[in-house]
Amino acid sequence: MEGRTLADQIENYLKRLLNNSASGIIEVQRQELAALFTCVPSQITYVISTRFTTDRGYLVESRRGGGGYVRIVRVPLKAEDQVKHWVSDVLGDYLSQDAATELLARLAEEGLLTQREQILLAAAINRQALPLELPRRDQVRACILKAVILALLREDFQDDV
Repeated sequence: MEGRTLADQIENYLKRLLNNSASGIIEVQRQELAALFTCVPSQITYVISTRFTTDRGYLVESRRGGGGYVRIVRVPLKAEDQVKHWVSDVLGDYLSQDAATELLARLAEEGLLTQREQILLAAAINRQALPLELPRRDQVRACILKAVILALLREDFQDDV
């Protein structure tokens, strides 16, 4: 399996299931996944709670009892209004390097950034490229990403018209 750690393997497996789901929704049982990956159910819970967050574009519903299942819903960022709202409201005025890296990964997964654009943007917003003290560095990083993402989206949505 791809991925270096067990958590990476579990995440990649769940993402493959989501990518193969026409609806963008999957339901999995912790016990079954734990058996598949030879781990304890709490490891599955950990991966889901840390790697399938709303910031990363997922909604997670969990049911305990009766075998218990987890429903993971991929929330697409395809509609222009949704994306503009998300960029302006959800990103906020400050963005840490880790949050920015996750954001770039999500945008690449959604097909809104190429891998090359993702790498270039990650380099441009890296803490070494922004020799400022906190919180100013996080503020500048947020401004840069908002401007670049909105510019990319304008180009992307104009192509669709």
